[in-house]
Amino acid sequence: MRDVQKEPPPRKIPIDKVGVEDVTYPIRVMDKENGFQNTVARIKMSVDLPHNFRGTHMSRFIEVLNKHLHNITLHNLENILEDIRKELDAETSHIEIEFPYFIKKKAPVSGMESFMNYRCKFIASKDDKFDFILEVNVPVHTLCPCSKEISERGAHNQRALVSVQVRMKKLVWIEEIVEMVEGSVSAPLYALLKREDERYITEHAYDNPRFVEDVVREVAVNLDRDDRIIWYFINVKSFESIHNHNAFACLKRDKIIGSQ
Repeated sequence: MRDVQKEPPPRKIPIDKVGVEDVTYPIRVMDKENGFQNTVARIKMSVDLPHNFRGTHMSRFIEVLNKHLHNITLHNLENILEDIRKELDAETSHIEIEFPYFIKKKAPVSGMESFMNYRCKFIASKDDKFDFILEVNVPVHTLCPCSKEISERGAHNQRALVSVQVRMKKLVWIEEIVEMVEGSVSAPLYALLKREDERYITEHAYDNPRFVEDVVREVAVNLDRDDRIIWYFINVKSFESIHNHNAFACLKRDKIIGSQ
């Protein structure tokens, strides 16, 4: 059968990335408390395409996933990427695996348990070397220091989202990233709170006002203290409650060669 993809293209231009995305697939991720947890991921896979190939064989991405069906894990990512390189005759392969990760949390006063969902992502690539980034997105509560200072009754507060990406030389648990972030904000979030918990969270946030700039810096201090982390990128977005826009702050640092 004629292989159209391998025929010369009408425009001999190399392409950086071609592939498939929004592939919904079951995966297993490591869980600090229980060993592992099963979840469902959205996966994006791609390779480079040289100038002399018209297209790539998209079906082979799914074939590689199926080959690793019961082993789509952090420790097996490099093998998956190497198989993608070989199957698609590529120099470089890329994969992004985005998934919800669930952590059981106790409310601060009542002790009621509930599951919080944190959106996480594995971002990896493979050429001669293997590169891996862990991304953890942590929804949090922030209270404005300026509003507290100028107001006689209360202060405006809102939810915010802290996104942390890290490169590491030893395993850093998702739970540990969440703890670093939640200790850097006005207050953490919970799926279930009773009235006594709501009072505690409200007062705790009032006693710990944070700008987005404060949050970025506090998270950076925690990441700097962890010798397992060699590079990080932090982005904090505040969903402002009294403005028709959001506020953000971000910071990137390579701990080996200094701030970028």
